[in-house]
Amino acid sequence: MTQFPVYLDHAATTPMRPEAYTAVTEHLLEVGNASSLHAPGRRARRVVEESREAVAAILGVRAGDVVFTSGGTEADNLAVLGLYRARRAEDQRRTRVLATAIEHHAVLDPVERLGEHEGADVRWLPVDGCGRLDLDALKSELAAAPETVALVTVMWANNEVGTIQPVAEVAALCAEYDVPLHSDAVQAVGTLPVDASTVDSLALSGHKLGGPVGVGALVVRRGLSPQPIVFGGGQERDLRSGTLDVPGVAGLAAALLASMGDLEVRAHHLRTLRDRLVAEVVESVEGVTRNGDPDDGLPGIAHLSFAGCEGDALLLLLDAAGIAVSRGSACSAGVPQPSHVLLAMGVEPLAARGSLRISLGHTSTGDDVDRLVEALPPAVARARRAGTGR
Repeated sequence: MTQFPVYLDHAATTPMRPEAYTAVTEHLLEVGNASSLHAPGRRARRVVEESREAVAAILGVRAGDVVFTSGGTEADNLAVLGLYRARRAEDQRRTRVLATAIEHHAVLDPVERLGEHEGADVRWLPVDGCGRLDLDALKSELAAAPETVALVTVMWANNEVGTIQPVAEVAALCAEYDVPLHSDAVQAVGTLPVDASTVDSLALSGHKLGGPVGVGALVVRRGLSPQPIVFGGGQERDLRSGTLDVPGVAGLAAALLASMGDLEVRAHHLRTLRDRLVAEVVESVEGVTRNGDPDDGLPGIAHLSFAGCEGDALLLLLDAAGIAVSRGSACSAGVPQPSHVLLAMGVEPLAARGSLRISLGHTSTGDDVDRLVEALPPAVARARRAGTGR
């Protein structure tokens, strides 16, 4: 497996697991459209349905609840756009969409589009300084006029700072007011024990958990019928059209099975590495602040702000040293922008711009941490000098 010398951007994408690689390559040369009735088509269909059953069993739902997509972004778009349109078509009073202010852009952007083009009344739910949803704010919004709420969307765990959201409590509130709850669980599935039956719909992505790029799933309970956003053959419950990627689906299921098989051991390993990384960076570099919840976050994410630095400069200096990390925030037209997640948490814009997301995964080692800890102090010093013009 060819890999960057020190790869610490697993939250962006993680190397494919051997089990997934085997599953994908096993089916790559097989011909057969899973919608065809002849023998090759039936063989392809069997692979898809066995994969669907495996995914469903791991996530605690029925096989019929699993709708395969091209990835997490499509799954989130289908849930947000499809559920809003279906719910509003049933009752024109349902115009409100409640979403946390720290959602991934796969949720943020379609929610904003609903507000700008389809008359949705978007309410952004606040979070605390750790990035955790304010449950009282959600309850207040729901109690005010539950009949006007089309849907609630709360991510399972944040992709930047790693904070895990109180999904069970959110689900209980939504059930009390009979409002569907969607959760972007792209970062959580394969890393945490996730019971998808807790929510009404849930998005996951193959390449985040060691599967192939270009495949994911929306888990959506029977009884909910989002309006489709892709039209054609209606292959997946008439919710998602398109010829199914049989090798990709098989790879997704294999990766999910493998990730659950070593979940507890891997989580302990990642927490140990992450905590050592944070402790040694804080000790060796002045002006470092850790973002997110240190006790209830994803085991592999360390999100750090470096006073006096531009995150882009620091990222590129580490890249030159053979270490891949992420800003964890968006850049628009080449102009650095503070992370919307950090701003929602109350982080000052200047501090937000000087932040890095360091994310470990199933191939991470102690040597990776050592290399980063060794490279960071001179990189930070150089970035600070560049920032002050000296």
